[in-house]
Amino acid sequence: MSTSTNTESQEALGRDRVVGAVVEALSSVLGRPLPDVTDATRLFDDLDLDSTSVLGLLMALEDSLDMEVDPESLEQHHLESVGSLTDFVVEHSTRN
Repeated sequence: MSTSTNTESQEALGRDRVVGAVVEALSSVLGRPLPDVTDATRLFDDLDLDSTSVLGLLMALEDSLDMEVDPESLEQHHLESVGSLTDFVVEHSTRN
């Protein structure tokens, strides 16, 4: 029973770490602090990301999380919000 709880805690911590990495990468790519970013923050509509900033964001995430993003597996809906990108990164990093 404690193993299940420990696994759930590790997954939650992993997601928290990824959210932090996403926000940090966004802040770096956009060149400004982002204190009010939440899971619901939309990357294009709220933060004005464009295709160039998405590439920078993905490279920053690869570096900070020591992972690689397979462009074939990344779809537009993964880039709708901080939460959807975080979910993609968490799912992608657990497969490797």
